[in-house]
Amino acid sequence: MSQSTRILFALVAGLVGGILLAAYAPGAVEPTASIAQPIGQAWLNALQMTIVPLVFSLLVTGVAATAEAAQAGRLAGRAVGLYLVIMLASAVTAALVTPLFLSLAPLPAESAAALRGALTGVAPNPPVPPLGEFLAGIIPANVVRAMAESNFLSMIIFALVFAFALMRIEPELRALLVRVFTAVRDTMLVVIGWVLWAGPVGVFALALVVGARAGSGAFSALVHYILIVAGVGVVIALLAYPMAMLGGRVSLARFSRAALPSQAVAVSTQSSLASLPAMLTSARSLGVPVATAGVTLPLAVALLRATGPAMNLAVAIYIAHWFGVPVSGGALAVGTLVAALMSLGAVSLPGTVSYVSSVAPVCAAIGAPTAPLGLLVAVETMPDIVRTLGNVMWDLATTVTLARGERAGEDEADTLLEDAA
Repeated sequence: MSQSTRILFALVAGLVGGILLAAYAPGAVEPTASIAQPIGQAWLNALQMTIVPLVFSLLVTGVAATAEAAQAGRLAGRAVGLYLVIMLASAVTAALVTPLFLSLAPLPAESAAALRGALTGVAPNPPVPPLGEFLAGIIPANVVRAMAESNFLSMIIFALVFAFALMRIEPELRALLVRVFTAVRDTMLVVIGWVLWAGPVGVFALALVVGARAGSGAFSALVHYILIVAGVGVVIALLAYPMAMLGGRVSLARFSRAALPSQAVAVSTQSSLASLPAMLTSARSLGVPVATAGVTLPLAVALLRATGPAMNLAVAIYIAHWFGVPVSGGALAVGTLVAALMSLGAVSLPGTVSYVSSVAPVCAAIGAPTAPLGLLVAVETMPDIVRTLGNVMWDLATTVTLARGERAGEDEADTLLEDAA
């Protein structure tokens, strides 16, 4: 049984156990919660303690890898530029679509209230500062303090400045620092793996308290969350088709047929990397030269997270909606930018591993609490299927688009040579 499946089963068992406890032994709810709540909170703290070093190292290594890829050649540079535009557009789409979905199908008020009461570990949100104070506070006066206080926006800005400055120093020193932060990143991922190994215990404890205090409304709320977040991912995934049609001049029927094998692998493995061989075959069937697909597809798997910005921002907006946190237009704009930046540093791992580290900075940017992520990570298996499926579709769509651009460039070069002759 996979790690994510064990965590999901623990969530269901905890919710059912809590509901039955409240129904048949209501007097035991609070004594049980007094034991289970600290266990769940300790597990959640263990998960959160890795976020700051992991986010910083992911941004540094992600920017370094992106800059290195952009310098690898004209095709790679065009690919990186296209990927950055797509990830920003993905976050913007979520900022528009998620509130629309929540207005059309809002979370039932009683379920939201019950869940808020059950998650007693959620800290109150600090008041939103005035615009001038907010802008002044973006630049950290003390980066160590910003990290200690989990001020993600200030930390992200410092990490980006550090990463871009890193690209200007001597190659030997740059390579040394990139290796250091790569080691920090990989070490934190190992720690997260250990914490998730104990995830069934932590999630069961959290779910037991939620089930006992929120009742059956917890199930409907989680199903609602899955449908909203996955729905945003489906919107992003479907946009890959017009991208292939307009950018790659490929018919809808042809692109759909060619993408089916890659989609099947993506759904079964939940891994873009495992889908790479199938994507190479699909690209060849679409007429993409091997020399082009051999560059762009591995680069897309490494850098492009088309669904990541949208679905991460959707999670943060959902939590804000759940806890009644008003999200202003300015906060939503900042969250959109942070969602795109965090996806730039994402690694090709299952969603349960990178879920908290990718979503927590977005939550902090819009003022949403991060504590519910410890419960929501248990149901990430289902949205993660949509994440991977959408990423694979966009990998193919961008490859087809870039291949057409290469052919157009070659034709223009041939024309210039003929004119010169």
